[in-house]
Parts: sequence; structure tokens; C-alpha cells
Amino acid sequence: QVQLAESGGGLVQAGGSLRLSCAASGRTFSNYGMGWFRQAPGKEREFVSGISRGGSTTYYADSVKGRFAISRDNTKNTVYLQMNSLKPEDTAAYYCAASGKITWGGKSDYADSSKYDFWGQGTQVTVSS
Repeated sequence: QVQLAESGGGLVQAGGSLRLSCAASGRTFSNYGMGWFRQAPGKEREFVSGISRGGSTTYYADSVKGRFAISRDNTKNTVYLQMNSLKPEDTAAYYCAASGKITWGGKSDYADSSKYDFWGQGTQVTVSS
């Protein structure tokens, strides 16, 4: 089992920034590809970003590319999502997820929620206009 705990959400004005963190405990963190997803009220959960086990490869949804940055620190068992230039449409609950299935996958693998084994409880991000 891997336990994931997100933090860093909150209320921010449009154009502002937030940094989400996801702390993992349990099994060896570096054995898992990590992803961030979000879900807005009344909408389906959508992929935001993914990062490979060693952190050398990252993927982004087109809607956040150039504004968000994912990173991980395997010594701290933590993955981060730096969110800049936030827009009201970024308002959602943000979830981190861990995948033991993705090894040499591409963006489509990281974007596939069925490939993730463990999920956090989520942290709310609200962007006011």
C-alpha cells in the first residue's frame, strides 16, 4: 500500500500561483510513476500532469502546459505541482496518484487513470476572477 496526502490548495485570485504537494508513505516511492488529476463540480476527472519514476520525464495536459510544472523529490517521497498564471477554469479538486504499472509509458499512459494504483484524498483549488 502507498498512502498519499495532498496539501497546498486554497483560494487564489486569477493570475496567482499555488504549489501543491503530495507526500507518499508506504512502499518505495521511486518505484512509482506519479500523476496529478483534477475534477471540477459536474465534470469528469481529467489528467493534469505526470512524472516518471526518476523525474526525468514529464507530461502535461494542453490546458496547463507552460503554466504548471511537476517535479518530485524521491529523497522526501514527495511530488509537487507548481501552478502559475492560474485561471478560474483551473478551479477543481486536485488529486495525486501513484502508478506501479507505468514503466516506460508515454503521455497517454500517464493520462490513463486506470493505470494508477493509489490515490490521495484531494486538495481544493479555487481561483477567483
